[in-house]
Amino acid sequence: MAAPSASAISKLHPQPSADEATLAKLGYKQEFCREFTPLEVPDFRLFHVAGLAFTYVGVVPSIVSVLFYAIPNGGPFAMVWGWAFACPFIMCTGLALAELASAAPTSGGLYYWTYSLASPRCRNFLSWIVGYSNTIEMITGVASVNWALTIQIVAAITIASSGQVYTATNLQLYGIYAALGLSQAVLVSLGTKVLARLQRLFTLVNACLCFIIIIALPIATPPDYRNTANFALGEFTNLAGWPSGFAFILSLMAPLYTIGGYDASVHMSEEASNATVAIPWAIVSSIIVSAFLGLGINISLAFCMGTDVAGVLSSPIGQPMAQILFNSLGQQKALAIWCLIIIAEYMVASNCLLVGSRQTFAFARDGALPFSRYLYRINRYTGTPVNTVWFEIICSLAIGLLSFVSTQAIDAVFTIAVTASYIAYITPITNRFVFQNDFKPGPFYLGKLSFPVSVIAVVWMSFMSFVFFFPATPQTTVQEMNYTVVVLGGFMFLAISWYYFPVYGGVHWYTGPVSNTPAIRDEDSISERKEHDADIYVSAVDV
Repeated sequence: MAAPSASAISKLHPQPSADEATLAKLGYKQEFCREFTPLEVPDFRLFHVAGLAFTYVGVVPSIVSVLFYAIPNGGPFAMVWGWAFACPFIMCTGLALAELASAAPTSGGLYYWTYSLASPRCRNFLSWIVGYSNTIEMITGVASVNWALTIQIVAAITIASSGQVYTATNLQLYGIYAALGLSQAVLVSLGTKVLARLQRLFTLVNACLCFIIIIALPIATPPDYRNTANFALGEFTNLAGWPSGFAFILSLMAPLYTIGGYDASVHMSEEASNATVAIPWAIVSSIIVSAFLGLGINISLAFCMGTDVAGVLSSPIGQPMAQILFNSLGQQKALAIWCLIIIAEYMVASNCLLVGSRQTFAFARDGALPFSRYLYRINRYTGTPVNTVWFEIICSLAIGLLSFVSTQAIDAVFTIAVTASYIAYITPITNRFVFQNDFKPGPFYLGKLSFPVSVIAVVWMSFMSFVFFFPATPQTTVQEMNYTVVVLGGFMFLAISWYYFPVYGGVHWYTGPVSNTPAIRDEDSISERKEHDADIYVSAVDV
């Protein structure tokens, strides 16, 4: 009898794709549908995953969220030159992470890299710390975007109200915040194919907003609010009280938060096709596009904000950007653009939750989180980790209770998200060069530039993490202090305490990433399996 065809054998044992084979080498089986696929290159369209990375940044809504960091710490000068100054350092960080992502594209990302590149003596602990830092980053990322969105919705109500005077109570603010989070949890619980297709819409809305601000705003701004080049590019306005040099450094929070979350696409690695190439290029391309668009937006705002910088900051509308739009466009047009910004911010928050749920799923897969046995589950109907989606939202709702403490307390979620991410970024980048390991670069590799780029990234993030612990003004009170060190320190204290807890602590059972699939077979074993399949096929036919 003739030997069975290759197609007959493949029906018995379908060959894994290149992505599945890469994931298997990292110790994991394929559990998600890879719907975040590269679109047709001849059409010059973006990757789904690159679109996710771009909308995760959400240039316009993110700038809106943190403009209050730049305006009091340098005004238009800090908005423009602070952005230009920070972007090269942001790119160095992105490039360092892109190399790691290309070498090992898994949803666990940062804590997986930390474990694989560290010394056996400390890799369990370092992986634990990075995993929890990354989890905190994701949860506070959702919380910060939803809080910013809450304030933006209140600003829309204020713009629409008579006399632009409206004040929401803390309970009303938290009610809006909770409603946003719950609705996003329902959206993100949908199937992966739906979420992947939504990235096209999200990308389009964000891109349109960028060009509206860059092109339409300067055209529509009345002469009274148009600034000269000397003012827009050279006026340093210090309203915070810090020395001008340090105030400028504090203003860098705006670009660092806006073009943050470089690991967003990393956590979608197991749902992206050609992940070893698509993920690193998604990181790099989103930074480049966001950097140039963000610079254009800040220049446009600097030329259109008028000379009363203090008035823009202390506007009764409650949002500097909203006041700039109101002055330039009038009530109706400003409200229309503002509603579009709210929609874009909602999309950013949804993507933050989407990415965060995948990171949480990966960490639970390795048994490191409380209730991991319940969090590590794929919903049979949607094919998504619905349990981790709701876990993220419940945690973010708990963080939202800081709004009842003070404005400064809830505003700390912005700096917590950045600082926690830097802890998670610094560790694997450092491990790669400090410890002896068998790092094998992927298709995206910087060669001799790897080390200097990584050094710049680590030094930069270490310095800025220290800066972000400072309060907004030199003279501060208990209510007005920077709560970043309190909240982040509290989280990390609990994580470390649980690791070293007697008998039940992670030190007794956590061993880093846990493989859930047999190691990928080499070519010889695959050939042997084909011969075995042929025997089975012949026997079956004979019978």
